[in-house]
Amino acid sequence: MQATAYTYDPESRSGQVLLDDGTPVPFDAAAFDAGGLRLLRPGQRVRIEIEGEGEGRRITLVTLQTF
Repeated sequence: MQATAYTYDPESRSGQVLLDDGTPVPFDAAAFDAGGLRLLRPGQRVRIEIEGEGEGRRITLVTLQTF
């Protein structure tokens, strides 16, 4: 799934992405670390993997979108 980086805190390595419908979804350090990134800037297009649905939904991977 694709999304757009919305917020990122380099100290906690967590933040939020915006889904294409505008829904913000938070990610934690484990999801950020799983993608192998060192930095994320707001506005960057990212690929995410999500587990669960509804309120139990969580991002398990954040990495840069490549074509």
